[in-house]
Amino acid sequence: MYMAKDIIMSGMRPTGKLHLGNYFGALENWVKLQNDYKSFHAIVDWHALTTAYEDTSELQQNIMEVALDWLSAGLDPDKCIVYVQSEIKEIAELFLLLSMITPVSWLERCPTYKDQLKQLEGKNIANYGFLGYPCLMATDILVFKAKYVPVGEDQIPHLELSREIARRFNYLYGDTFPEPEALLTEAKVLPGLDGRKMSKSYENAIYLSDSPEEIQKKVGSMITDPQRIRKNDPGNPEVCSAYALHKVFTELADLRETEEKCRGGAIGCVACKKRLADNLNSFLEPIRNKRESLAASPDTVWDILNEGAKKAREFAAITLEEVREKMNLKPRK
Repeated sequence: MYMAKDIIMSGMRPTGKLHLGNYFGALENWVKLQNDYKSFHAIVDWHALTTAYEDTSELQQNIMEVALDWLSAGLDPDKCIVYVQSEIKEIAELFLLLSMITPVSWLERCPTYKDQLKQLEGKNIANYGFLGYPCLMATDILVFKAKYVPVGEDQIPHLELSREIARRFNYLYGDTFPEPEALLTEAKVLPGLDGRKMSKSYENAIYLSDSPEEIQKKVGSMITDPQRIRKNDPGNPEVCSAYALHKVFTELADLRETEEKCRGGAIGCVACKKRLADNLNSFLEPIRNKRESLAASPDTVWDILNEGAKKAREFAAITLEEVREKMNLKPRK
Protein backbone atom coordinates (compact mmCIF):
# COMPACT_ATOMS: atom_id res chain seq x y z
CA MET A 1 0.00 0.00 0.00
CA TYR A 2 2.76 2.42 0.98
CA MET A 3 5.52 1.79 -1.54
CA ALA A 4 3.72 3.33 -4.51
CA LYS A 5 3.35 6.60 -2.64
CA ASP A 6 5.82 9.46 -2.22
CA ILE A 7 7.20 9.87 1.28
CA ILE A 8 6.61 12.87 3.53
CA MET A 9 8.04 13.46 6.98
CA SER A 10 7.17 15.95 9.70
CA GLY A 11 7.21 16.16 13.48
CA MET A 12 6.55 18.16 16.63
CA ARG A 13 8.39 18.65 19.89
CA PRO A 14 6.64 17.17 22.92
CA THR A 15 5.92 20.32 24.91
CA GLY A 16 2.53 19.23 26.24
CA LYS A 17 -1.06 19.48 25.05
CA LEU A 18 -1.68 20.94 21.60
CA HIS A 19 -3.79 24.03 20.94
CA LEU A 20 -5.85 25.23 18.01
CA GLY A 21 -2.83 27.01 16.53
CA ASN A 22 -0.98 23.68 16.36
CA TYR A 23 -3.99 22.03 14.78
CA PHE A 24 -4.55 24.58 12.01
CA GLY A 25 -0.84 25.28 11.59
CA ALA A 26 0.12 21.67 10.83
CA LEU A 27 -2.03 18.85 12.16
CA GLU A 28 -5.07 19.53 9.97
CA ASN A 29 -2.90 19.21 6.86
CA TRP A 30 -1.18 16.05 8.09
CA VAL A 31 -4.56 14.37 8.50
CA LYS A 32 -5.41 15.20 4.87
CA LEU A 33 -2.01 14.21 3.49
CA GLN A 34 -1.96 10.75 5.09
CA ASN A 35 -4.44 9.60 2.44
CA ASP A 36 -2.12 10.45 -0.45
CA TYR A 37 1.42 9.95 0.87
CA LYS A 38 3.45 7.51 2.90
CA SER A 39 3.62 9.70 5.99
CA PHE A 40 6.12 9.59 8.85
CA HIS A 41 5.22 11.72 11.87
CA ALA A 42 7.67 11.94 14.75
CA ILE A 43 7.33 13.15 18.30
CA VAL A 44 10.84 14.59 18.38
CA ASP A 45 11.92 14.15 22.00
CA TRP A 46 15.64 14.53 21.24
CA HIS A 47 14.85 17.97 19.81
CA ALA A 48 13.11 18.84 23.06
CA LEU A 49 16.31 18.03 24.96
CA THR A 50 18.33 20.57 22.99
CA THR A 51 16.64 23.39 24.90
CA ALA A 52 14.90 21.68 27.85
CA TYR A 53 17.64 19.34 29.04
CA GLU A 54 17.70 20.64 32.62
CA ASP A 55 14.29 19.25 33.60
CA THR A 56 13.00 16.14 31.86
CA SER A 57 10.50 15.16 34.57
CA GLU A 58 7.48 15.80 32.32
CA LEU A 59 8.93 14.48 29.06
CA GLN A 60 7.11 11.13 29.00
CA GLN A 61 3.79 12.73 29.93
CA ASN A 62 4.28 15.37 27.25
CA ILE A 63 4.92 12.64 24.68
CA MET A 64 1.64 11.03 25.70
CA GLU A 65 -0.23 14.36 25.46
CA VAL A 66 1.00 14.95 21.90
CA ALA A 67 0.17 11.39 20.87
CA LEU A 68 -3.35 11.72 22.31
CA ASP A 69 -3.94 14.95 20.41
CA TRP A 70 -2.55 13.57 17.15
CA LEU A 71 -4.66 10.43 17.25
CA SER A 72 -7.84 12.15 18.42
CA ALA A 73 -7.48 14.83 15.72
CA GLY A 74 -7.39 12.19 12.99
CA LEU A 75 -3.91 10.78 12.42
CA ASP A 76 -4.62 7.14 11.65
CA PRO A 77 -1.91 4.53 12.42
CA ASP A 78 -3.35 2.43 9.60
CA LYS A 79 -2.59 5.24 7.15
CA CYS A 80 0.59 6.82 8.58
CA ILE A 81 3.55 5.95 10.79
CA VAL A 82 3.51 7.68 14.17
CA TYR A 83 6.54 7.19 16.43
CA VAL A 84 8.81 8.66 19.09
CA GLN A 85 12.10 9.89 17.62
CA SER A 86 14.38 8.42 20.32
CA GLU A 87 13.04 4.93 19.61
CA ILE A 88 14.78 5.03 16.21
CA LYS A 89 18.46 4.52 17.10
CA GLU A 90 19.37 4.66 13.42
CA ILE A 91 18.57 8.39 13.53
CA ALA A 92 21.28 8.90 16.16
CA GLU A 93 23.90 7.08 14.08
CA LEU A 94 22.97 8.84 10.86
CA PHE A 95 23.03 12.17 12.72
CA LEU A 96 26.60 11.41 13.81
CA LEU A 97 27.67 10.51 10.28
CA LEU A 98 26.01 13.53 8.67
CA SER A 99 27.54 15.83 11.29
CA MET A 100 30.96 14.78 9.97
CA ILE A 101 30.24 16.46 6.63
CA THR A 102 28.22 19.46 7.87
CA PRO A 103 30.24 22.70 8.24
CA VAL A 104 29.65 24.62 11.47
CA SER A 105 28.99 27.76 9.40
CA TRP A 106 25.97 26.04 7.81
CA LEU A 107 24.51 25.41 11.26
CA GLU A 108 25.13 28.96 12.47
CA ARG A 109 23.40 30.56 9.48
CA CYS A 110 20.45 28.16 9.51
CA PRO A 111 17.19 30.17 9.95
CA THR A 112 15.87 27.56 12.40
CA TYR A 113 18.93 28.01 14.63
CA LYS A 114 18.73 31.81 14.45
CA ASP A 115 14.99 31.82 15.26
CA GLN A 116 15.52 29.64 18.32
CA LEU A 117 18.36 31.86 19.54
CA LYS A 118 16.01 34.86 19.48
CA GLN A 119 13.09 33.04 21.10
CA LEU A 120 15.23 31.58 23.87
CA GLU A 121 17.35 34.64 24.59
CA GLY A 122 18.68 34.49 28.12
CA LYS A 123 18.38 30.71 28.38
CA ASN A 124 21.50 28.56 28.76
CA ILE A 125 21.61 26.93 25.33
CA ALA A 126 25.35 27.26 24.59
CA ASN A 127 25.66 23.52 24.04
CA TYR A 128 26.70 21.22 21.23
CA GLY A 129 23.25 19.64 20.97
CA PHE A 130 21.56 22.97 20.34
CA LEU A 131 24.11 24.03 17.73
CA GLY A 132 23.74 20.71 15.95
CA TYR A 133 19.99 20.38 16.08
CA PRO A 134 19.43 21.70 12.51
CA CYS A 135 21.54 18.74 11.38
CA LEU A 136 19.40 16.45 13.54
CA MET A 137 16.31 17.92 11.91
CA ALA A 138 17.80 17.16 8.49
CA THR A 139 18.54 13.61 9.64
CA ASP A 140 14.90 13.09 10.65
CA ILE A 141 13.96 13.80 7.03
CA LEU A 142 16.81 12.09 5.19
CA VAL A 143 16.73 8.83 7.15
CA PHE A 144 13.40 8.02 5.45
CA LYS A 145 14.47 9.54 2.12
CA ALA A 146 11.45 11.80 2.28
CA LYS A 147 10.60 13.48 -1.00
CA TYR A 148 8.46 16.17 0.64
CA VAL A 149 8.19 18.04 3.90
CA PRO A 150 4.83 19.77 4.50
CA VAL A 151 5.57 23.41 5.37
CA GLY A 152 4.13 26.88 5.04
CA GLU A 153 5.77 29.32 2.63
CA ASP A 154 7.57 31.12 5.47
CA GLN A 155 9.25 27.83 6.48
CA ILE A 156 10.87 27.03 3.13
CA PRO A 157 14.28 28.50 4.15
CA HIS A 158 14.34 26.12 7.12
CA LEU A 159 14.36 23.16 4.72
CA GLU A 160 17.38 24.32 2.75
CA LEU A 161 19.94 22.82 5.15
CA SER A 162 18.47 19.35 4.62
CA ARG A 163 18.85 19.83 0.88
CA GLU A 164 22.44 21.05 1.25
CA ILE A 165 23.44 18.12 3.44
CA ALA A 166 21.84 15.64 1.03
CA ARG A 167 23.63 17.33 -1.88
CA ARG A 168 27.00 17.25 -0.09
CA PHE A 169 26.66 13.59 0.87
CA ASN A 170 25.70 12.64 -2.67
CA TYR A 171 28.70 14.57 -4.03
CA LEU A 172 31.14 12.87 -1.64
CA TYR A 173 29.82 9.32 -1.68
CA GLY A 174 27.46 8.91 -4.62
CA ASP A 175 23.73 9.32 -5.09
CA THR A 176 21.99 8.27 -1.89
CA PHE A 177 19.51 10.87 -0.70
CA PRO A 178 16.80 12.75 -2.58
CA GLU A 179 16.86 16.49 -1.94
CA PRO A 180 13.63 16.98 0.04
CA GLU A 181 11.19 19.48 -1.39
CA ALA A 182 8.70 21.72 0.36
CA LEU A 183 5.12 20.55 0.11
CA LEU A 184 3.39 23.88 0.45
CA THR A 185 0.29 23.72 2.60
CA GLU A 186 -2.16 26.34 3.73
CA ALA A 187 -1.82 27.10 7.41
CA LYS A 188 -4.16 29.36 9.33
CA VAL A 189 -2.45 31.58 11.92
CA LEU A 190 -4.91 31.91 14.78
CA PRO A 191 -4.91 34.75 17.29
CA GLY A 192 -4.80 33.89 20.96
CA LEU A 193 -7.04 35.21 23.69
CA ASP A 194 -5.04 38.46 23.86
CA GLY A 195 -4.83 39.08 20.12
CA ARG A 196 -1.25 37.91 19.74
CA LYS A 197 -0.41 34.71 17.86
CA MET A 198 -1.78 31.71 19.75
CA SER A 199 1.09 30.21 21.73
CA LYS A 200 1.58 28.12 24.83
CA SER A 201 4.37 30.44 25.95
CA TYR A 202 2.02 33.46 25.78
CA GLU A 203 -0.54 31.60 27.92
CA ASN A 204 -3.24 32.69 25.45
CA ALA A 205 -4.13 29.33 23.90
CA ILE A 206 -7.30 27.29 23.50
CA TYR A 207 -6.35 23.60 23.74
CA LEU A 208 -7.87 20.72 21.80
CA SER A 209 -8.56 19.07 25.17
CA ASP A 210 -10.21 22.06 26.88
CA SER A 211 -13.59 21.30 28.44
CA PRO A 212 -16.75 23.15 27.34
CA GLU A 213 -16.58 25.17 30.55
CA GLU A 214 -12.95 26.12 29.92
CA ILE A 215 -13.82 27.18 26.37
CA GLN A 216 -16.66 29.40 27.62
CA LYS A 217 -14.39 31.01 30.21
CA LYS A 218 -11.49 31.58 27.82
CA VAL A 219 -13.61 32.98 25.00
CA GLY A 220 -15.35 35.24 27.52
CA SER A 221 -11.97 36.78 28.37
CA MET A 222 -11.01 37.56 24.76
CA ILE A 223 -10.10 41.10 23.77
CA THR A 224 -12.70 42.80 21.58
CA ASP A 225 -13.00 46.30 20.06
CA PRO A 226 -11.58 48.61 22.78
CA GLN A 227 -13.55 51.57 21.37
CA ARG A 228 -16.86 49.84 22.01
CA ILE A 229 -18.09 50.90 25.46
CA ARG A 230 -21.82 50.08 25.41
CA LYS A 231 -23.65 47.10 23.96
CA ASN A 232 -25.39 49.14 21.24
CA ASP A 233 -22.24 51.05 20.18
CA PRO A 234 -21.16 50.25 16.59
CA GLY A 235 -18.22 47.83 16.64
CA ASN A 236 -15.26 47.14 14.41
CA PRO A 237 -14.91 43.36 13.94
CA GLU A 238 -11.51 43.68 12.28
CA VAL A 239 -9.83 44.64 15.58
CA CYS A 240 -11.64 41.94 17.56
CA SER A 241 -9.83 38.68 18.40
CA ALA A 242 -13.14 36.88 18.80
CA TYR A 243 -14.18 37.83 15.26
CA ALA A 244 -10.89 36.47 13.90
CA LEU A 245 -11.85 33.07 15.36
CA HIS A 246 -15.41 33.45 14.08
CA LYS A 247 -13.90 33.50 10.57
CA VAL A 248 -12.62 29.98 11.16
CA PHE A 249 -15.38 28.39 13.22
CA THR A 250 -18.58 30.12 12.08
CA GLU A 251 -20.56 29.28 8.94
CA LEU A 252 -20.36 32.00 6.28
CA ALA A 253 -24.02 33.09 6.51
CA ASP A 254 -23.83 33.34 10.30
CA LEU A 255 -20.48 35.11 10.04
CA ARG A 256 -21.92 37.82 7.80
CA GLU A 257 -24.88 38.26 10.12
CA THR A 258 -22.56 38.55 13.12
CA GLU A 259 -20.41 41.12 11.32
CA GLU A 260 -23.41 43.23 10.28
CA LYS A 261 -24.92 43.16 13.75
CA CYS A 262 -21.59 44.08 15.32
CA ARG A 263 -21.07 47.03 12.99
CA GLY A 264 -24.66 48.17 13.60
CA GLY A 265 -24.54 47.74 17.36
CA ALA A 266 -27.27 45.08 17.20
CA ILE A 267 -25.29 42.39 19.04
CA GLY A 268 -23.17 42.81 22.14
CA CYS A 269 -19.73 41.32 22.71
CA VAL A 270 -21.05 38.88 25.34
CA ALA A 271 -23.60 37.38 22.93
CA CYS A 272 -21.04 37.33 20.12
CA LYS A 273 -18.55 35.45 22.30
CA LYS A 274 -21.21 32.96 23.37
CA ARG A 275 -21.87 32.13 19.70
CA LEU A 276 -18.15 31.63 19.18
CA ALA A 277 -17.79 29.40 22.24
CA ASP A 278 -20.73 27.26 21.07
CA ASN A 279 -19.15 26.88 17.62
CA LEU A 280 -15.75 26.03 19.11
CA ASN A 281 -17.29 23.38 21.34
CA SER A 282 -19.15 21.85 18.38
CA PHE A 283 -15.87 21.63 16.48
CA LEU A 284 -13.87 20.21 19.40
CA GLU A 285 -16.45 17.78 20.75
CA PRO A 286 -15.53 14.77 18.55
CA ILE A 287 -11.81 15.38 19.13
CA ARG A 288 -12.37 15.72 22.86
CA ASN A 289 -14.50 12.55 23.03
CA LYS A 290 -11.94 10.45 21.18
CA ARG A 291 -9.14 11.87 23.32
CA GLU A 292 -10.95 10.95 26.54
CA SER A 293 -11.44 7.41 25.23
CA LEU A 294 -7.76 7.04 24.31
CA ALA A 295 -6.59 8.61 27.57
CA ALA A 296 -8.53 5.95 29.46
CA SER A 297 -6.38 3.31 27.74
CA PRO A 298 -2.78 4.64 27.68
CA ASP A 299 -1.36 1.19 26.90
CA THR A 300 -3.20 1.33 23.56
CA VAL A 301 -1.47 4.64 22.76
CA TRP A 302 1.97 3.29 23.68
CA ASP A 303 1.27 0.20 21.55
CA ILE A 304 0.51 2.46 18.57
CA LEU A 305 3.74 4.40 19.12
CA ASN A 306 5.78 1.22 19.55
CA GLU A 307 4.32 -0.32 16.40
CA GLY A 308 5.05 2.90 14.53
CA ALA A 309 8.63 2.86 15.82
CA LYS A 310 9.05 -0.73 14.62
CA LYS A 311 7.93 0.23 11.10
CA ALA A 312 10.11 3.35 11.11
CA ARG A 313 13.18 1.38 12.28
CA GLU A 314 12.77 -1.13 9.46
CA PHE A 315 12.81 1.69 6.93
CA ALA A 316 15.64 3.62 8.63
CA ALA A 317 17.81 0.50 8.89
CA ILE A 318 17.80 0.11 5.10
CA THR A 319 18.96 3.72 4.67
CA LEU A 320 21.68 3.37 7.29
CA GLU A 321 22.98 0.16 5.75
CA GLU A 322 23.35 1.98 2.43
CA VAL A 323 25.08 4.95 4.10
CA ARG A 324 27.56 2.71 5.91
CA GLU A 325 28.40 0.97 2.67
CA LYS A 326 28.85 4.25 0.79
CA MET A 327 31.17 5.57 3.54
CA ASN A 328 33.14 2.30 3.71
CA LEU A 329 31.99 1.68 7.28
CA LYS A 330 30.48 -1.70 6.59
CA PRO A 331 32.60 -4.33 8.39
CA ARG A 332 34.25 -7.12 6.41
CA LYS A 333 32.61 -10.50 6.55
